[in-house]
Amino acid sequence: MKKLFIAVVMLLTALAATLYFSPAALTASVLLLERQMAGLSERQIALGDLSIHYYEGGPVRGETIVMIHGFGASKDNWLRFARHFTARYRVIALDLPGFGDSDRPDGSYDVGTQAERLESFAKALGLGKIHLVGNSMGGHIAGIFAARYPQQVSSLGLFSTGGISAPNKSELFRLIESGQPNPLVVRNAEDYQRMLDFVFVVPPALPDSVKAWLAERSVASQAHYDDVFHQLRERYIPLEPELPRIEAPTLLLWGDRDRVLDVSSITVMKPLLKKPSVVIMQNCGHAPMIERPEETARHYQAFLDANRG
Repeated sequence: MKKLFIAVVMLLTALAATLYFSPAALTASVLLLERQMAGLSERQIALGDLSIHYYEGGPVRGETIVMIHGFGASKDNWLRFARHFTARYRVIALDLPGFGDSDRPDGSYDVGTQAERLESFAKALGLGKIHLVGNSMGGHIAGIFAARYPQQVSSLGLFSTGGISAPNKSELFRLIESGQPNPLVVRNAEDYQRMLDFVFVVPPALPDSVKAWLAERSVASQAHYDDVFHQLRERYIPLEPELPRIEAPTLLLWGDRDRVLDVSSITVMKPLLKKPSVVIMQNCGHAPMIERPEETARHYQAFLDANRG
């Protein structure tokens, strides 16, 4: 027994040392814990020559919520938000092609193409009618999808969504139009913290070693993200003309201190939607489901309950 005890202690010590000195292992361990707390498992599906990675959890026969991340992001963005829904709903959060663990094909990353890929994904999984929620670029894609496939959408949640010419131009677009670098694309280690400060009012707390590792990965993707952002602008599809075609109840949820996409977009969107609801979260940035997941989940659940049936 004494030898077994010593062996266990040595194993735990070795594991702790590995996590301490390896930010990749530490990040993987944290994500595993977050997935377990959210009741989600990793899945993968082939769509033609594309491999799509996604999380899934909750009752298989329940109503389904599909979550779509934004530019430069991944399915991990939804973990703390999703944990509030897997007891009641089937929850799916996917890595769009070009992001996260999914394939990065040559070709288009405009929102119209991604909406078509989303439709293929939903059809391959046999999802039927879904509650669709998206953030930023993901909201733009979700809005296009809801307009083009209205029979497949029970409700639509647009969190700080793209595709709108806001009355007040956001800080992001003022910077880009003045010729400054895109603050959402990380070009060096220092850029990563600047990006977090730009996206959030209160950035998520991260150990320095993990932050450095994430910064490294982001820098390695710089050229790819520059190309995707270029495509989003060059092949821009405005969301305004699509909004009147959306039949589903739609929640417009925004942080009042969003520097990426200005909250004034709501004043354009609301009159064009058939069944709009609006929530503006105070002292919150561009990704409310990360910055304040519990509060965001309460607003979203209240919206779902109000539009049930």
